[in-house]
Amino acid sequence: MQQVIIFDTTLRDGEQSPGASMNTQEKIQIATQLERLGVDIIEAGFAAASRGDFEAINQISKVVKNSTICSLSRAIESDITQAAKAIEPAAKKRIHTFIATSSIHMEYKLKMKPDEVIKRAVEAVEIARGFVDDVEFSCEDAGRSDIGFLKEISEAVIEAGAKTLNFPDTVGIKMPDEIKKMIKELKETIKDRAIISVHNHNDLGLAVANSLAAIEAGARQVECTINGLGERAGNAALEEIVMALKVRSDYFKGLYTKINTQEIYPTSRMIASITGIEPQPNKAIVGKNAFAHESGIHQDGVLKHKKTYEIFDPKEIGLNKDDTLILGKHSGRAAFRDKLKKLGFNLSEEELNEAFIKFKELADKKKEIYDDDIRALITNSIANVKEFYELVALQLMDSTGGVPSAAVTIKMPDDTKITDAGIGDGTIDAIFKTIDRITGHKGLLKDYKVKSVSQGKDALANVTVQVQFNENEPAVIGHGLSIDTMLASARAYLGALNSYLAMEGMFKNSKSKGI
Repeated sequence: MQQVIIFDTTLRDGEQSPGASMNTQEKIQIATQLERLGVDIIEAGFAAASRGDFEAINQISKVVKNSTICSLSRAIESDITQAAKAIEPAAKKRIHTFIATSSIHMEYKLKMKPDEVIKRAVEAVEIARGFVDDVEFSCEDAGRSDIGFLKEISEAVIEAGAKTLNFPDTVGIKMPDEIKKMIKELKETIKDRAIISVHNHNDLGLAVANSLAAIEAGARQVECTINGLGERAGNAALEEIVMALKVRSDYFKGLYTKINTQEIYPTSRMIASITGIEPQPNKAIVGKNAFAHESGIHQDGVLKHKKTYEIFDPKEIGLNKDDTLILGKHSGRAAFRDKLKKLGFNLSEEELNEAFIKFKELADKKKEIYDDDIRALITNSIANVKEFYELVALQLMDSTGGVPSAAVTIKMPDDTKITDAGIGDGTIDAIFKTIDRITGHKGLLKDYKVKSVSQGKDALANVTVQVQFNENEPAVIGHGLSIDTMLASARAYLGALNSYLAMEGMFKNSKSKGI
């Protein structure tokens, strides 16, 4: 039996999805859930990219014990030094350094000759080895690189001490047969001197297919993300790779992963809740329609025997359709804590107390509370760790045929309360403009989504917004939760502002993060 190592880069490459920026507390929750999932290596970020990335990697390194914590770095000494400092507290640590190897990148981006690139790569690996034993080297844009040059640089970095060599299809251009041929040829050169890894992007919808083809050819590490998150069209989806290897073990003979598949669905839901990016309904494995059967013929078959149309039991990924209604207004703290653990949340005593208070408030308003209600409640709680501005009251004045207006009261950072009212092109516009005037921060709304969290006429409205507060910086996510959609919208907008202020330093002098 041979293990396929699962390298999860949701917190690094996944965060590069537009609008998917996460704060440190959110990243810690995801990292601890990835550890429960059984991920071998967690790429927690790019330490040199920003102060926020460094802090998140460092905090994750203190919390996670079973998974290796990795930081990405360019093949630059200062980057590598920052990576080493960030992962210093980790029980198991890795530095992942990279440089581009395709002719187009070397000529136009790096403006370096091939021999200069090899020299820089070797120096980077040697510097990283001075800090850690576990060094991974990546050939950025390997998919468009000359195979002879890939062999040459591989020999050099192995000699310098790299233990894992990663060959990313950075622009997602390769076909499965091409990936298989490339990895097979590299395997003949590298042999067992280093682990071969792949990192496939999904620009042509082939990231998972390419990853599986690479595994067939001898790759023993795959870099992937939960729900296939990532910049542009995303990355290879962890859940699809893992379940393909498990369900088709007859095809992938002798290969296995250490993933606890029953944690796949809870992990997917946590990340969708935190990022506000839902998997498409027909997404393989974790989409809401993945186990839905509408055709009468299909329904008849499934009722007679599930395997007529379901190739694996949904319970294998932790999706128990019967395990929904659990808690109510009379539930105690112990039951609440137990439910949070089952859903993958690991809260401190202080965070638990705050969440329990919010749960009780919700239970007084909502008769039936479901798992997704709890997920949304906790996500909102950890998303708004520090409230610079706190919504105190909201009153809407939108008479029939009149001008939409809103009165808002906000608790300011100095604990004073300010009330103001304003009009807008609609009720939401009036609320947001009034918040802008009170706080003095003008936001540009980039995206607005309202989703019913669970079911019933008293269903919670989960509002997710993406707001840009500075034209030179990316939009940030805000979450709002309430039975009242307008109130949830106001909370989401203020949540985005609070997140922006908490992460403002992250956006200063941010560096390239891609491979």
